[in-house]
Parts: sequence; structure tokens; C-alpha cells
Amino acid sequence: MAQDRYSRQHLFTPIGEKGQNKIKSKHVLIVGAGALGTSSAEQLVRSGIGKLTIVDRDYVEWSNLQRQQLFDEEDARSRTPKAVAAKKKLQLYNSEVTIEAHIMDAQREEMESLIPTVDVVLDATDNFDTRMLLNDCCQKYATPWIYGGCVGSHGMSFTIVPGETPCLHCLLESVPLGGATCDTAGIISPAVHMVTAHQVAEALKLLVGDYDALFHKLITFDLWNHQYSAVKVGRAKNKDCPSCGENPSYPFLSLEHQTKTAVLCGRDTVQIRPGQKVERNFEELKAAIPAGNVEENPFLISFQTNDYRMVFFKDGRVLIHGTKDVTEARRLYHKVVG
Repeated sequence: MAQDRYSRQHLFTPIGEKGQNKIKSKHVLIVGAGALGTSSAEQLVRSGIGKLTIVDRDYVEWSNLQRQQLFDEEDARSRTPKAVAAKKKLQLYNSEVTIEAHIMDAQREEMESLIPTVDVVLDATDNFDTRMLLNDCCQKYATPWIYGGCVGSHGMSFTIVPGETPCLHCLLESVPLGGATCDTAGIISPAVHMVTAHQVAEALKLLVGDYDALFHKLITFDLWNHQYSAVKVGRAKNKDCPSCGENPSYPFLSLEHQTKTAVLCGRDTVQIRPGQKVERNFEELKAAIPAGNVEENPFLISFQTNDYRMVFFKDGRVLIHGTKDVTEARRLYHKVVG
């Protein structure tokens, strides 16, 4: 029965009925709706979070289905934006949760409008540019966030509490966090679920206010080779850190760090963002596109031309598949839209 939905969490002493009521009143932001994002989102929605906001800039492709659990073959066929597809599935799992889906790039303006309104942020991105922006924004607004990353059979996670723990900027000075990506080294889904198990467990601790239970270590593992470690990183906190130190300047929120053109992580794809926010008129765009292999749904238009595929979103962004050359991507873009 509906009243029994959270009975097993009520029986778990650290949460109980009081903690469940707290979870129901909280708002979580997940940035990225790929493997990490969809796994975390499902766990949080099933746990009874009050509100979940999902931000993602991409759409579902066939290669996603191996590990991104909220998507199906029809989502890949129709190139449904990941945030939209995720919301549709999540609402089937728990109609009590308020879910917002944003098809957009996570940049300064977008994050500064969302992060002050949430209780916890979960990192489900695939690049450190976005993570550093999240780090600065969460420091600025004193919002806890949980870093997570995985590739191959490896994964890592760390909970960042502004004012208490080192931030990501501090860690990058002393801990090697970068390296290969799932687009270059592959990934197995158990690694994804191991990372999100840590992320969501830490998120639940934050949501019920059990800060003493937080695991103040950087967790790393390799499932294939049975390796697991937890590293103390408290000493990495730097009082002179420009992101979380005594006189923070939040460098990754500056305009010079707001990319207009970016090569997507590990892919032959360039994203171009307009200098100003626009709402693209799809009818005008279709009139400008040469007749040929054009597909569309309510959220995007896809156009195949020779060796390239261009995907236009309503927020003005375009993904150009088939190249990592930014100059070539811009040439193709201006050839179509002027």
C-alpha cells in the first residue's frame, strides 16, 4: 500500500520517520543525466526526495544504453534529450516527487540561478571544467556537493562541505583526479553503481542532517582488480585557495572561464553556444537547412551533411558530430545559420 512506500527506510534507525520527513522536504540538484546521474536520480526518487532538478545538455544515443539505466531503445531512436527521458521514467517510479528537467549546458548563469535554491548538489558530469564551476558556485553559496567519477572499472567519490572540507580546487593541487574518460577507456556499469552508492549514501546523510556520519575521505576503487582505498585529505585544505580560502575570488565563475565552444569529453563532437541566450526558431532553421537527412523532435533538430551531423537545440546550442576541430565546427555552423 502507498503508506508503506518508505517503511524500510523508517526501520533504518539513522533515518527513521523523522529523517524521512526531512528527506521529503529537501531539494537535490543533479548535474549530468548520464550513467552517474540516472543511477543517482533513481535512488533519490525512490527514497522519497521532495524535489529533484536534473540538468543535462545532451540527448540519448545507442552507446548510452549499456550503463545509463533510465533510457531505452526508443529514447535512442528518437534522440530524446536525456533530462526529458529521465524525468519521464522517474515520474513512473514515484509520482510524489517534484521533478524538474532542464535541457541546458551547466554554465555560470545557469548554476547561479539553481544552486542557491537546493540543499545538495550531485556531480554527474564528465569533465573538470564543469566540476570546477560547480565547486566555485557551491562554495559561494555554501551548498554541500558530492564529487563522483568513474572510468573502466575505477571510480572515486568525495563529499565537499563548504567551510569544513577541502574543496575540489584544493584537491587538484595534491591528488591526481583526472585522466582517461569512458569514451577513451570504456566503462563497466558496476563501477557506475559503486560510485553512486557512495554519492547517494552521503547525500542521504546530508539530507537528514547526520553530518557526523559523513565519510571525510576520498574513496577510490578498482572493481576488476579488487582494490579499494579511502584516503585522508583533510590536510589538503588550503587557506589561500582562491575557491574556498580566506579570501575567495571564485575564479571559475569569471567570464573568461565561460566557454562558448567546447570539444565534448572523449568524443568527435564540438559544442557551440551562442554568445547570448536565444530561443531558436525551428521553422526558420528548417528553411535554412538544405534538403536532406533531417530528423526532429520537440526539443531538437538533427541534420546530416556529408561526414558531419549537426544537432540544434532550442536554447541556441549546436552539437557538431564528426570533428574535434573547433575552427571547422564553426565554419560548418556559420554555413548553416549565418
